[in-house]
Amino acid sequence: MLREGAPRILVVDDDPTIARLVLHLLRSRGLGDGMHVMSGREALESLEGVDIVLLDHQLPDANGLEVLETIRARSNPPSVILITAHGNESFAAGALRLGADDYLAKDRSLLEMLPPVLERVRRNRELRKALDAAERDLVRAERLTAMGELTVALHHGINNPLMSASADVDLLLLHPDMPQPERQKALDDVRVSLHRIRDIVRQIGDLRAARTKTYLPGMQMVDLNGEAELAPPPHRGVALVHVAEEDLARIATLLLRHSGFTVERCVALDDLRRAAPRLGVVLVLVQGGTDAAGAHALGGFDPAAERDYRVVALVAGEPAPARAAGADRVVELPFDPVSFAAEMVEVTRQDPLHSPRSGSG
Repeated sequence: MLREGAPRILVVDDDPTIARLVLHLLRSRGLGDGMHVMSGREALESLEGVDIVLLDHQLPDANGLEVLETIRARSNPPSVILITAHGNESFAAGALRLGADDYLAKDRSLLEMLPPVLERVRRNRELRKALDAAERDLVRAERLTAMGELTVALHHGINNPLMSASADVDLLLLHPDMPQPERQKALDDVRVSLHRIRDIVRQIGDLRAARTKTYLPGMQMVDLNGEAELAPPPHRGVALVHVAEEDLARIATLLLRHSGFTVERCVALDDLRRAAPRLGVVLVLVQGGTDAAGAHALGGFDPAAERDYRVVALVAGEPAPARAAGADRVVELPFDPVSFAAEMVEVTRQDPLHSPRSGSG
């Protein structure tokens, strides 16, 4: 029985025996809905609806790297796990550079190693999809908010001169014999109102960033009379992000910023160490090391014994080492973008594991 959310998997291998073993493993473990093709051409023709491709390097009509490049050139491509009997570290590095999500040797360990690799690739794929969806939702929310504020501004700014001009025109039509001085004044008033509407339209055309002001309680509008400026900075404090994976760093930065943090990326570990003690830093987000011996649980960062900031570690393996190294919260990778921002706000409201610096507020 397939697990909920199990991926659709395409096995590309010209060895029917290997393919049967892999498909049996997928079905028996509920790892995914599998199908089999024997050539690179068939693989490219069968990608519709496929989530993960198990791609053998040696195919009768192409090699796996060529097929991999063609797959990655497509929009919204499936994840690819490259499988070869003659690989080495250099080959694996080249495959990963071309966009392979992982790499497996075609030996006795294949069937043993395949389930955890498939699960890791599936989770990373779902994370990327969730990250893209979260980013689209945030951009859409920003656009809808901006449209609403601009609509209120247009109604407020244009309605008054439009009503004034309409009243003057009605007056001129109802009184064709109006004395010349009064007629001239009415026409001048119409010109002033139309010029006001023209100026508002020009301001909107030149608008790049604008401040807002309150129109009614609970309702904001773009301030067309004020000078354009960027939105005021958020007020939750500074969050430092030291995350090696670019996709994770990008979405974490986006989610933190939209939650009210001022976010600073610290690519170099030394930059993080210098920035963490600064006044106003409330959160340090790091990507923890792997479970390998010698790996640093907090990616090389050692929190101060006395500090004001909270430390959150993004960890793919066992969380205990990160907690022992001083993390106030450990978030398992891949994380859930829906709950991530709320979790970061919550952790900054709690006392850190270690005492705050003496003399701090």
